[in-house]
Amino acid sequence: MLKVLGRNDKCWCGSGKKYKICHAEFDEKIKEYKRQGHIVPSHRIIKTKEQIDGIRESGKVNIAVLDYVAQNIKPGMSTEEIDRMVYEKTTELGGIPAPLNFEGFPKSVCTSINNQVCHGIPSEEDILEEGDIVNVDVSTIYKGYFSDSSRMFCIGEVHPELKKLVDVTKECVELGLKEVKPWGFLGDMGQAVHEHAVKNGYSVVADIGGHGVGLEFHEEPYVSYVTPRGTEMLMVPGMVFTIEPMVNMGTDEVFVDDDNGWIVYTEDGSMSAQWEVTVAVTEDGYEILAY
Repeated sequence: MLKVLGRNDKCWCGSGKKYKICHAEFDEKIKEYKRQGHIVPSHRIIKTKEQIDGIRESGKVNIAVLDYVAQNIKPGMSTEEIDRMVYEKTTELGGIPAPLNFEGFPKSVCTSINNQVCHGIPSEEDILEEGDIVNVDVSTIYKGYFSDSSRMFCIGEVHPELKKLVDVTKECVELGLKEVKPWGFLGDMGQAVHEHAVKNGYSVVADIGGHGVGLEFHEEPYVSYVTPRGTEMLMVPGMVFTIEPMVNMGTDEVFVDDDNGWIVYTEDGSMSAQWEVTVAVTEDGYEILAY
């Protein structure tokens, strides 16, 4: 529910300005979309300028950590070594790895290899081999603000079909980004992602999606990549969320490893790829806060 304020009250956003000259018109526009039957964001989803500044600074750490991984990842390296790199670089830069001990997750980063869709747990036993593809998913807490992004890495020479999967998945994110604009819908982005994946012969995981981020690791809204245009939550300036489609070469069906309760695999053993960015909706489009 949107908080009801008097026109001369201080605005809910913390600007210190009177509501009538700050967010009154903005709120009326949101209410109109709600009257039309659309899902709309609450005030707690909408970040202030100061909060977005904080998320941006967290994102800079997140980007630097992934850059460091990109400079050092190689065949013969264990995913446990990646975990140590992420922990050491994050803490060196003044951050905290957000995954560490989150709901019991035992490591500082997720490393998902080949047919692992997401939430791969680093291990000394998992050695990167020539021809592997791996997603490294880094999430950072910096001065109380959260950021989240992931990249795919091709280990040495990979099969052309795997390289295409990695490239097309990145293209899905880029096409999704073009649909991020104020007063559009998350479904606009979801359809763009889904259509491009399917056009290339792939499927998009429907059971796992993106999320709001910034003040917490996972916030509203849930972000789907299989939804039609004109549906899902209204996008408004100040919303911050991830775009992170999981694209499979085969079926979109997945399962969770019973032994650890975390690692998600493709049901049919096919290869999977994922790229992730944290994005803020602006007055005229979007800003990438972490990649």
